[in-house]
Amino acid sequence: MSSVLDEVFERFEPSPEFISVMAGQEPTIVLGLDIGTSGVRAALFYERGDEIDGASARTNRHISTAADLEEIDADELVEQVARTIDALFLRSPQSITRVELVAISCFWHSLVGIGSNGRPTTPVLGWAHTQAAKAAEQLRRRFDEPEIHLRTGCRFHPSYWPAKLLWLQEQNTDAYKTTVRWLSFADYLVLRLFGETATSISMASGTGFLNQRSCQWDSEFIETLNLSIDSFPGLAAPTKTFAGLSYEYALRWPQLNRAYLLPAIGDGAANSIGAGCCTRKQMALMIGTSGAMRVLYEGEPPDDLRSELWCYRADRNRVLVGGALSDGGGLYGWIRESFALGDDAQAIERALGEMEPDSHGLTVLPFWAGERSTGWSPSARGAILGLTLDHRPIHILRAAMEAVAYRFALVANALNQTAPNASIIASGNALCSSPAWVEIIADVLGRPVLLSALREASTRGAVLLALEATDNIESIQDSEVPVEKTFEPDMSRHARYQEGIERQAKVYDSLIGGPAIM
Repeated sequence: MSSVLDEVFERFEPSPEFISVMAGQEPTIVLGLDIGTSGVRAALFYERGDEIDGASARTNRHISTAADLEEIDADELVEQVARTIDALFLRSPQSITRVELVAISCFWHSLVGIGSNGRPTTPVLGWAHTQAAKAAEQLRRRFDEPEIHLRTGCRFHPSYWPAKLLWLQEQNTDAYKTTVRWLSFADYLVLRLFGETATSISMASGTGFLNQRSCQWDSEFIETLNLSIDSFPGLAAPTKTFAGLSYEYALRWPQLNRAYLLPAIGDGAANSIGAGCCTRKQMALMIGTSGAMRVLYEGEPPDDLRSELWCYRADRNRVLVGGALSDGGGLYGWIRESFALGDDAQAIERALGEMEPDSHGLTVLPFWAGERSTGWSPSARGAILGLTLDHRPIHILRAAMEAVAYRFALVANALNQTAPNASIIASGNALCSSPAWVEIIADVLGRPVLLSALREASTRGAVLLALEATDNIESIQDSEVPVEKTFEPDMSRHARYQEGIERQAKVYDSLIGGPAIM
């Protein structure tokens, strides 16, 4: 594992607040974990949801090919999580000897089979898994997709469990037959740590098999696919916690021996909460490896869910409606590396900022990792059109960034009926590292974009929801999130970008086709 992990530690420097608190009564300490496709972050928080300065660690997973996004070895990822916790406690102050609560944010849609011996029968199939494309098409022929979409909040797509399980039935029969349980990676991690597991409503809502209104497994859909509902994880009760680490991990982390773990929540829900987007007044925009735009609110799922969008849950009371792109910072990084743009990020940023909108004349379909929103085509792939000998790599990078912004404009338009006139709050490492990209998005949308001052919103969001569930805080809405900068749109640039959006739409329709359902 050491050959594929790049560990980054943040040096701990006790703040005056920390010193004063530790001088008195020992506070409640919360461990937050954010498990993403490209890395794992661990951080310690106070009982009000404030992160302890410097008490964090991150391990990165090297991603060099599409296969690295599609499939992950389950036990290697468990060990990466464990190494991240090791790193955290190595750098944390010696005065922290006990953690009361553990909260986890984990990537949605993952699927791993577990055999009778409790070990994985398959790799972790992630959100970027595209091999089940034909299975998704079969589902569209067999079922009324709009009806299933309204019930489960999910389209027929390789990202979700129905297509993955159908693919496993047909293409990997040995693994399928030896599997007794189907879990998300978060559920498998809890099984390894505590010897038992149950999935949260949040994690279940991203599978494609949960009825979003009843918050129960959609037994009719499951049985029609010749699946056993007994092979699915149990749905955790609202008050469910896990306690009592297995012997191996109890020895490894004595600080966690009396800690309670709440069932993990989906990373999108955690990110929205951490970024302060908890009502219809805010729309969260996140670009990390992938990207998403979402609205979180208390209430019921929409009666008329737009075909471009999905609907998941943060918990039994909160709904999350949005759209996701499989390409975001991952595409940015691929272009930088593949076209040898160099390591001088500031020089690249300056060059991007000096270019006029859509001045390159290129049209990009940003589907290197496939398409989710808005057309949900299982077979969509990336394309760069209009190249000439005058083009340079920086033009391709700028065109790709604008292309991603165009796709978000379509998602924002679909979300307007759910959250009209919502403020757009941006977060994610890709956006925090590139003000030029945030500016492009503001100009494309023709709306102000507020860049969050928090680079790691998902960890914080999982912690806040856990603190609310355990009555340590009254509401996740009570915690304010600082804004680093507001990017105001240039409406003349906005008008110019409409030409680029129209050009992309024409190419999309000719090469891929419009949405499968309306």
